Amino acid sequence: MKIQTKLTVLFCLVSVLFSFSQKDISTLEGTKLTNKIRLNFIPVSMPTNEFPSLAATMGLVGLHYQIPFNDWLYGGAGFHFAVTGDQGGLFTLGAELGVTKRVYKDFYVDANVHFGGGGGYRYLVNDGAFINPNIGLQYKKNNYAFGVQYSHVNFYTGEIKDNSISVFFEIPSIFRYSNYKNANEEFVLGDTTDFFWKKPSVKNAQQVRFDFFFPRGESKRDNGTSLDTTLYVLGFEYQRYLNDNVFLFAHTDAIYKGLRAGFMDLFFGAGYHPYQSKYINFFGKLGIGAAGGRIAPEGGLTIYPSAGLDLKISDHLALSGHGGYYRALDGDFEAYTLGFGLKYMNLSGGTKTPTSGEKYTYETQGISAALQNQTYFDVNKTDDPNNVLSTDLQLIALLFNYDIFNNVYVIGEAGFAYGGRSGGYAHGLVGLGFKTNRFINDKIEAFINLTGGAAGGAGVDTDEGIVVRPTLGLNYHLKDNLALQLSGGKLYAPFGNVNSNNINIGVSFNFASLLAKKQ
Repeated sequence: MKIQTKLTVLFCLVSVLFSFSQKDISTLEGTKLTNKIRLNFIPVSMPTNEFPSLAATMGLVGLHYQIPFNDWLYGGAGFHFAVTGDQGGLFTLGAELGVTKRVYKDFYVDANVHFGGGGGYRYLVNDGAFINPNIGLQYKKNNYAFGVQYSHVNFYTGEIKDNSISVFFEIPSIFRYSNYKNANEEFVLGDTTDFFWKKPSVKNAQQVRFDFFFPRGESKRDNGTSLDTTLYVLGFEYQRYLNDNVFLFAHTDAIYKGLRAGFMDLFFGAGYHPYQSKYINFFGKLGIGAAGGRIAPEGGLTIYPSAGLDLKISDHLALSGHGGYYRALDGDFEAYTLGFGLKYMNLSGGTKTPTSGEKYTYETQGISAALQNQTYFDVNKTDDPNNVLSTDLQLIALLFNYDIFNNVYVIGEAGFAYGGRSGGYAHGLVGLGFKTNRFINDKIEAFINLTGGAAGGAGVDTDEGIVVRPTLGLNYHLKDNLALQLSGGKLYAPFGNVNSNNINIGVSFNFASLLAKKQ
């Protein structure tokens, strides 16, 4: 038999075997959750009797993602950030548990308690531990809601403590997923006319950003001197498309060079593509959010218009370039910006794709969302008001793992201090992870994570902020979608003096998301 004939037969055999490995999408079971995105505003009276130089009120905004456990109990996670007053740079991350119960027609009682860590100026927040119980009334219609609550804000190891009336509104967010055991499998569209995944797919994009800020005008450091050096910024952005041309986005940045570590921002906004082709997309964006830390005291509210283009490498990857203008609305900080990034794009959540006439296959991507308590031992510090040279840090951290293959995944992580006299310290890390197959009754898997990024604040001696963090650990699976985590590792700042051992304990929720791929 000729070599060409042998290769043809082999190719046909492989094709047949591969086709049998693909399942009909109608066989993939799924679950639908109607989660909530809540935005609230809390006016917080500051301790001006003890610190008369402070602005009298801080405006605190909270962004929460809430998941229902049943028809009256929910849990979730959220950020808080200062937007008015003089506490720009105050950010927190925390977890929450709440209850909601109908009292009359479309009116509900809503109560929750939120615990987290973070802060801004150390002398006001001390450890950074933060508790925020709320109770009030909401009006709900078609899963949209508006409410008023009595709120207690308490950095209970520090000086900020207040009771106030807060307001919130929330919108529904539909989330469809499958069990993690179905992750990393391929599916095809069969002849079934009605099945769980026969829903519109949603275009998403995730981007790692590298930016350069060029301060101008009256921009000042926290010591009052002019800020006129280039700032090097590492960031992450998530985009969700409403249609082919319009998208919403959220992104966060941290400075790792040009300014002592401690500056970060968080933006939300919308963007538009005025022109798209097979290889190039132009875009414009407008973001509004909060920023601060290591600059002169400001309210925090910041606006960030920008424009740029994406150069497509493939259906899923693009190189992105952008420029913009960064301006504090309640302060003096402003800068021109230039940057670039690597963007990953996909269609998820359904089989109805935006473009007709193109053939798709489908695959399930494994995702893990984890909440951890992280302990760092003997962390070096500088300029502590009590001349403390080192401390043990306690952080609350949120992690997301996205499977690339069965045993390889990418990592995104954010952590905020709540113990160790270092309120205001935070880190943002990205990296790669590797895990084994499960063993011992299919319950345990081992993993190694290699991450790096930006960290700093509260006098933790990371210099301008670059850190690396390798960890080793185990996952113990209570259920397919729920696992306990235990790990240990090292936090190292190559340009600072942090070289700390670390242990972490947490819980992860594991699931599979449906992705559409062009054939």
